[in-house]
Amino acid sequence: MLHKTLGLYKTSFSGLSREVWLLSLIMLVNRSGTMVLPFLTLYLTGPDMKRSLGDAGLVMALFGLGSVAGAFFGGKLTDKSGFYKVQLFSLFFGGILFMVLGQIASYPLICAFTFLLSLVNEAFRPANSSAIAFYSHSKNRTRSYSLNRLSINLGWAVGASLGGFVAAFDYELLFWIDGLTNVFAAVLFYVLFRNTGVKTKTMSLEEVSEKPRSAYRDNYYLVFLVLVSLFAMGFFQLFTTVPNYLRDELQLNEPFIGGIMAINGLIIVFVEMVLIYHLEKKNKNLEFIIFGLILCASAFPVVLLPGPAKLMAIGMIILMTLGEIITMPFMNTYWTLRSNESNRGQYAALYTMAWGISQVVGPYVSAKVVENFNFQVLYLGMALVFLLCALGFRFLKNESVLS
Repeated sequence: MLHKTLGLYKTSFSGLSREVWLLSLIMLVNRSGTMVLPFLTLYLTGPDMKRSLGDAGLVMALFGLGSVAGAFFGGKLTDKSGFYKVQLFSLFFGGILFMVLGQIASYPLICAFTFLLSLVNEAFRPANSSAIAFYSHSKNRTRSYSLNRLSINLGWAVGASLGGFVAAFDYELLFWIDGLTNVFAAVLFYVLFRNTGVKTKTMSLEEVSEKPRSAYRDNYYLVFLVLVSLFAMGFFQLFTTVPNYLRDELQLNEPFIGGIMAINGLIIVFVEMVLIYHLEKKNKNLEFIIFGLILCASAFPVVLLPGPAKLMAIGMIILMTLGEIITMPFMNTYWTLRSNESNRGQYAALYTMAWGISQVVGPYVSAKVVENFNFQVLYLGMALVFLLCALGFRFLKNESVLS
């Protein structure tokens, strides 16, 4: 039985290019230091900064606005200059800005530098997404993105779990660790990819199939982006209002909050690649997205149920993680199928911007809902948003040729 299980894992990870593995290694190093974002609202509303949840929501919204701008310029630069330079610049200077932000006490300056940090840091995403597509082929592209996500989430599991203990000791250390791991990832990226050819690639006949020339004129893709933004508004609650709900309403401490965030990453590490290996062969991308959205919709009501607080929190994380595992890899597949080598940066940028827009709108609106109503209204509303997204993807499934 053990031999069969190990064989299944080996098969699931086989056939991916060396460059995809190296990009995933760099992502693992980078994300292992991800400590600021999961605890930023707790830092701002805690005893050191003493800002309101609304103020924290504004900072998170500015982070989202910066990510939109960063994705736009990152995509433009990727198509113009290539993904190598954009990734290197973003990793290095993003790390410097993390360390600077941790030294700022003025709220207006925190707002300004959060925006700047996000702009530089998020330019990495479209470049990285384009690189993954570049170094993979259509038959293993979903798994290539899943390997990248595995690295993100394994790093997230390390960063979030350690971050809970670091935050309990000194929040300022979060910014130093996050920044230094960014800089180290930049150095590693330079060493591993400085002699790697990235200028040319011969596309297969399948990849040269007719696709829209401009993402801005691809109507189905624009509908897809709206749905992604709505989904992301709910998903980002994990990093904005959920930590506050667990601490303030359920009376859970920072180490436990970091621990259940780590559960998210660990489930992805042990489950996603094997699951995607089986699912990607079925060519039912949008059906899987719809099912994942239904699982995500069920997560928020669970945390509102009466019962042991820790058990309810763990149940929410498990359901949200399973929904994420099934949903996000096939969202990546959808946009890559609609792009080609000449416009992939543009498609990747718009996809990243969709997530960024949700970070602009989501945290601020969510904070206002909590302040004017309560967490219960917010989370039931988010469950409804997920279900509406599922209906939207049902429309795309019926209308789009890339279902």
